[in-house]
Amino acid sequence: MRVIGYVRVSSYKQEATGLSLEAQELKIRQYCDLYELDLIKIIVECESAKSLNRAGIQEAIDLLQSKKAEGLVVAKLDRLTRSIKDLSLLLDNLFKKVSLFSVTELIDTKSPGGRLVLNILTSVSQWEREELAERTKEALMIKKAKGEYTGGKTPLGWRVDEQGEEVPDEEEQELIAIVRGYRDNRLSYSEIAQKLTEAHFTSRTGNAKFSKSAAKRINDAETTEERARRQELNK
Repeated sequence: MRVIGYVRVSSYKQEATGLSLEAQELKIRQYCDLYELDLIKIIVECESAKSLNRAGIQEAIDLLQSKKAEGLVVAKLDRLTRSIKDLSLLLDNLFKKVSLFSVTELIDTKSPGGRLVLNILTSVSQWEREELAERTKEALMIKKAKGEYTGGKTPLGWRVDEQGEEVPDEEEQELIAIVRGYRDNRLSYSEIAQKLTEAHFTSRTGNAKFSKSAAKRINDAETTEERARRQELNK
């Protein structure tokens, strides 16, 4: 089967360094070798996954619809889309005719069962995000009613949206994932700090030089999944 690989990061800084892109490409190539898929092209994109109005994903769709490839491979489902609406659109209009493979979630939409698993995973992911946002909103309302302070600096990996709700910051969450990937490869915090500095990342304050302690703070920051689990335990 001829397939296309699709990798995505959300910031030009990460695109320039290739830190996350290299890991995604490696996973895709290994997956294709394992399952004997003919990888004819890897499309690289630097864009948020908020919509499908992205040049890279549109190129992939065109190649699949023109039958130049029979499948699309991503390292992780959220590289393709973070929207259940967009995923449903892709499933209805594209992935009933061609296959979608996700390395991390072990998804293969060639079968009805694979499409069912994909829908369930995406629905659960969206439910977790919405549940997290609702709990955060309720907690802030309770604090406000008690006269407690509800402002302050948002933790690393999070930001305040237009409605005043604390939501995941996609770029910072991705930076957390990059640092943790380095830790999984047994790099020290000093080595990680050097890599981030050489890659020209900057902190929230604009500092372009990372320290050992800064790298550790990024590694220790809370991911969306970890916050959801913590809040579930605290119910």
